Parts: sequence; C-alpha cells; structure tokens
Amino acid sequence: MGAVGETYVASSRLFIGFGSSVMKDSHANAPQTSSNGHEPVQVSSHFSCYHQAEIYGKSKVVKAPWQSFGLAVFAGAFIALAFVFYLTVTTGAGDSAWGLVRLVGGIAFSLGLILVVICGGELFTSSVLSSVAWAQKQVTTSELLKCWSRVYIGNFVGAMLMVGLIMAAGLYELDGGNWGLNALKVSQHKLHHTWIQAFSLGILCNMLVCLGIWMTFASRESLTKAILLILPVAMFVSSGFEHSIANLFMVPLGITIQSVASPEFFASLGVTQEQFADLTVAHFVFNNLIPVTLGNIVGGGVIVGLGYWWIEQGQIALPDPQKSHQPHFFASPLHTEKAKNSQESK
Repeated sequence: MGAVGETYVASSRLFIGFGSSVMKDSHANAPQTSSNGHEPVQVSSHFSCYHQAEIYGKSKVVKAPWQSFGLAVFAGAFIALAFVFYLTVTTGAGDSAWGLVRLVGGIAFSLGLILVVICGGELFTSSVLSSVAWAQKQVTTSELLKCWSRVYIGNFVGAMLMVGLIMAAGLYELDGGNWGLNALKVSQHKLHHTWIQAFSLGILCNMLVCLGIWMTFASRESLTKAILLILPVAMFVSSGFEHSIANLFMVPLGITIQSVASPEFFASLGVTQEQFADLTVAHFVFNNLIPVTLGNIVGGGVIVGLGYWWIEQGQIALPDPQKSHQPHFFASPLHTEKAKNSQESK
C-alpha cells in the first residue's frame, strides 16, 4: 500500500477515534441505565425527555429542605411579578380585540415560568412532576408529600411578600386607579367558577405548565428553554385556565385592595367597594384555591407525569451505540467497501 493509502488509513483511524471520544464525552455525565435496569434509548447525545424528567423529579424531593423552601419563596415572587406584568399590559385595553389583549397578557405572564427555570426556583405546579420519580420508587410517598408541602408554603410566602411590596408601592393607583380596578376584576372573576369548573381549569392549566417544562428537557440552552415556555404559558393564561400559585398572589392582592383602598379610590372609578364584597379569604380558599390546587396535581402529576411513566413501561430497550466498536455513521459497510476497493486499485 502506497503513501497515499497509509495516509488515508491513518486519517480514518484518527477520525473514528475522535468520534468515539466525542460520544463518550457527551454521555459522561448521564446515567447509563434507568431505574428498572434497562438501557435507555440513545437517539442523540441527550437522554430522552422521560429520563430527564425522572432525574428532575427526584432532584426536587431529595434537595435540602431549607434550600427547597428558599427557592420556593423566590418562585412565588417570580410568579407574582409575572402577574404584575400581566395586569400592566392589559390595563386600559378598552375596545381592543379581546383575544389579542389576553394573548399579550399571556406572553407577559410567561416571564414568571422563565424566571423559575432560568434563574432557579421551586414552583409547586412543576414540582408535581416528581410523581415520575415516585412511580419509579426512587422516593417514598412521605418524601413526596413533604416536598410538595414545603414548596407550596414557600410559594405562598413569596407571593405574600410581593403583595406587601405592591401595596406599599401604591401600584394599584396606576392609570388613575384603573390598574387596581383591573386587579379587582381579575381576582373577583376567579371566584365565580363552580367547584368543578375551577378543578377542570386547574387540570388544563398544569397540563400546559408541565408540558412546557417537559419540552425544556430537550435542550441545554437557556435561550431555547425560555422560548419553549412562552406559548404553553400564553395559552393557559389567555384561555383563562387556573394556576394555584398565581392565584395565591392575585386573589389576596384583590382582597387587600378591596380592604384598604379609600372610598375616593372607588368613587373616582365609578364603582363601589360593596361590588367586590365577595373577595374574602374563605370564599377564595374553598371555592378556588382547593379545587384549583387539586386540579393542578391531576393535570401535571397524574396526566403528564404518570401518563408518560405508564407509556415508558412499554418501551423496548435498544442497543447502546456506544458499545459498538465502529459506529455506523463513521464507518458503514458501504464506506468500508469503497475504501477497500480504492486501496486495491492503487
């Protein structure tokens, strides 16, 4: 074999060796088997969204309680800030197209989930995806419920902190008080659902939230994750679906405005304080918060989380391409035959 042939063979070996090292490095930080002992399907350098969800869910539960609670406080504040954004962009819409106004508000509200995912936070509605790890028996029922409880409480604390700051800043007086009137109407509307309506809207909402989170498992890029979250959130907000943590901010804000705003505030808007008398804590908890929270658990934890877990049980494990000595995309039989013929001709 001449010098050209030797150079070709050496280059091929170098290329194949480099490709193998790239494949090894791309999987270095990923688990090699799933919890049931089967090898995961290797379709790219990333693991499937299901396996990412399994790891994601377990990480929520095993995280140190103080850390989990602190991040939950941040998440509650992030969602509250997103609702402030929603109220601001939808105030004074007037005769604008109803659907377009809600779409703009929904896009604005997506800031909340983007902040949670990119900046780090523990949000109850996405933490229910830990049901996947529970179904795989990686965490106990007690650990799961403790995680959900501390995250829910942390979200509540963060939301209440933001209610206090918003009231102290007097934001409800923006646009001649129309900002506050918008907040009152949005809050009151949430209390006018029947129990089954609130429960169903909670299911629909968290299906979209958790599907948005599920999509982010397909990417490692922060910008891509942020973009993927926008439409699911925009849809659930513009369609009027119910999010328990968002309601933990929105309805208490409406209750606070109704309680502390001056008579002049209501008079300047042409409404009375009594029109919003149904904005009470008891009405909120029993007619909205409880059914919506249960709906969120069903939508995200059961339909999305356990739904994909059930489907995954029927997956057939395929061979790991790492274990082949010569990956097909580096040296196919056709490629090898062509190389052999080329060398013989020389």
